[in-house]
Amino acid sequence: MMKTRCILLIFTALLCACTSQPARNPLAQWVPSPNQDERRPVIIVIHATEQDSVQRSLDTLRTQNRGGPVSSHYLAGRDGSLYQLVADERRAWHAGGGRWGAITDLNSASIGIELDNNGDADFPPAQIETLIRLLDDLCTRLRIPRHQIIAHHDMAPTRKRDPNARFPWKTLAEAGFGVWPEDDAAPAPDGFDAWLALAAFGYPMDDPQAALRAFQRRFRGIETPLQPDLPWIEPDAQDARILHALTRHLRPAPGM
Repeated sequence: MMKTRCILLIFTALLCACTSQPARNPLAQWVPSPNQDERRPVIIVIHATEQDSVQRSLDTLRTQNRGGPVSSHYLAGRDGSLYQLVADERRAWHAGGGRWGAITDLNSASIGIELDNNGDADFPPAQIETLIRLLDDLCTRLRIPRHQIIAHHDMAPTRKRDPNARFPWKTLAEAGFGVWPEDDAAPAPDGFDAWLALAAFGYPMDDPQAALRAFQRRFRGIETPLQPDLPWIEPDAQDARILHALTRHLRPAPGM
């Protein structure tokens, strides 16, 4: 019995030692470099569950919706409760197809946060307070840039509208997360191209109308249904003013 127990202990120790080793390609010699760290997300995507309860969303995020298996890293309830479903270093299935700027695989590059919301309701203060605490933790611990907070509809404007037009982006910006134009931002100068500014800010421009509507939803609280037969709309002076304020940091200073 003692001999069998010793063998089991040795086997367990060897197994643990093996599982702690990094994966190595057998085609190459292993010559490890200390200049490395874990892969980390670089952006955070905020969603609304568009369901009627936390419990239903917890069930969905551990099984599937009509599109197949789905998950997110976190779910924040309307009462301020917080749930984690996927480890930060793992790839959750929350973003789907879409892109933001040069990032084309959002699932691999992001943390996904779902907010319990039916898709049209306001977001209670307790829920937003929890979200801000979570953002502070994630951005500090994972070194995610604090301006890199986007909506699901930002990266997938042709098919998504969440979190919704009521989401308090200005409140988040006042807490140091995401971006928001200055209240006294000057009008855009003559010749300013709002379409180019939308693309420079990060919006995918496969469908310019969907991108403009997503921008207006986030920065102006305007909700226009995504319908193919809607008339073409152009960015107005208010759109241009906001985009000019948001993209000023992307342009080189005079003389550069």
